Amino acid sequence: MLLTDLARMLPSLFFPLMGVLFVGGFSPSSFLWAAFGVVGSIGYAVVRWVTFTFRVAGDRLEITRSLVSRSVRTIPLHRVRGVDVTTPPLHRLFGLAVVRIDTGAGGGDKQEGELDGLPFAEAGRLREVLLRRSRAARHDADPAAATGGVGAAGATGATGATARADLEDMAGTTGTTGTAGAEGAARAAASGSVPGAWPAPMATPVSEPEQVYARVPWRWLLYGPLSGAFLFTPFALLGGAVGLAFQWGNEFGLSERAAIGVGEWLWHRPLLLVAVAIALVLAMPVAGAVMYAVFNWHFTLSRRGSSLVAERGLITRRSVALEHARIRGYEIADGVLERRVKIVRLWAIVTGLGDSRTRGQLLPVAPRDFAVRVAAEAIGPFGAALRPHPPKALQRRLFRAVAPGAAVAVVAFLLGWVVVGIVAVIVAALGVPLGLDRYRSLGHAYDGARLAVRSGSLPRSQAVVERRAVVGWTLRQTWFQRRSRVLTVIAGVGAGSGGYAAIDTGEEQGVRFAAEVTPDWITPFTPER
Repeated sequence: MLLTDLARMLPSLFFPLMGVLFVGGFSPSSFLWAAFGVVGSIGYAVVRWVTFTFRVAGDRLEITRSLVSRSVRTIPLHRVRGVDVTTPPLHRLFGLAVVRIDTGAGGGDKQEGELDGLPFAEAGRLREVLLRRSRAARHDADPAAATGGVGAAGATGATGATARADLEDMAGTTGTTGTAGAEGAARAAASGSVPGAWPAPMATPVSEPEQVYARVPWRWLLYGPLSGAFLFTPFALLGGAVGLAFQWGNEFGLSERAAIGVGEWLWHRPLLLVAVAIALVLAMPVAGAVMYAVFNWHFTLSRRGSSLVAERGLITRRSVALEHARIRGYEIADGVLERRVKIVRLWAIVTGLGDSRTRGQLLPVAPRDFAVRVAAEAIGPFGAALRPHPPKALQRRLFRAVAPGAAVAVVAFLLGWVVVGIVAVIVAALGVPLGLDRYRSLGHAYDGARLAVRSGSLPRSQAVVERRAVVGWTLRQTWFQRRSRVLTVIAGVGAGSGGYAAIDTGEEQGVRFAAEVTPDWITPFTPER
């Protein structure tokens, strides 16, 4: 943590220090003030490192900061949903990692606890300890673990200089850090460690068995250009460069007037603009493959003990552990281009997980058959064919896709806007295949253990959820749906997005689907026939 803080802090001091030197005319006093700023920053980093402590005590993780005022954050282990180990480039240079602990408390993508700058091996061991203790706290399977924390008066916290000793203590005592009284002194003497010194490397604990479900081969880089998230990278970079130029242009002598002048100069040279556009389009597949490699290099999905672990990344290596007991299903998604070549993306549906589209990723863009097989092996198979929805659903899909463009075309022709009207007619015509595709994407099914619902077109997704995850049903029917005798059935799930909808099912079909999944809940409210 100290090394990474210094490495991040010192470059940020460059411009302020240069400003001090310029204002002081590079006099000896200005160099003295600049040196004072550097020494003060280093001292701040050292004090921040020394006053940061953490420990695992009993059924909780305590993170303490006491730089100015003392702040103690306590995380009950039974609330731990997942533990990520990330190694950014700077950390990798020093052999360090960042441990992020997700409790799902905020329902967003912000983790509740973060330990920055742990040695990589110890970070992995800490993750195993937290997940193991979290399971014990929830299931009450190990009473000793629940009461084995040492009291505050006798516990020794983990500082930057003693964190490794605490981790050694955790590895040998089922995750409880700290020693007390004569026992602690005896253990310290036996290990040869002294206060303030860096202890000897930990003994490697017995590793949990690992089952590898997937390793992404390098040839799948070819799928990068087919993913919309990566395909438009050149345009995103160009837009970011233009925005950066407007934001920081004055600092480098580029005024707003000069930027406008450059834009006018380009506007009067259409051939150059066309050439730039062609270059950006040609760069799209290359950028897609590069970005796919940056985020998903050597992607590995495996099961270690009772957790699914996904590791990925070329520059920043990230390892995400999802406790298998909290996984309630999976979601398969694809776009128009992806469906043409039969590739999909795969996410886990996990209880209490923030940022599920990133942290719950089980596979990047991969062949559909491979993704379905991995989902079946890692989470569970789904063996039922999706049931089609009634023809009225097709009419509604076509109307929604065609009507907006047709309405704009009518208004445009009435107002004499011929060009706008022609464009609107083209958009309305394109709505026909879009509506047909959206109808073909509709479906729902239940195989006795899991239910599935699918919808969408441009982005299409299919959610497969375990029966035990369903906590309620919502039957929704708008005025237009009542006229078409269709309704939307939403399965309330305590995981993922919270609800998964079978859109525009028949009235009897939707009720029958809910009753099939949870007959005890629905049958008492349905009339006997």
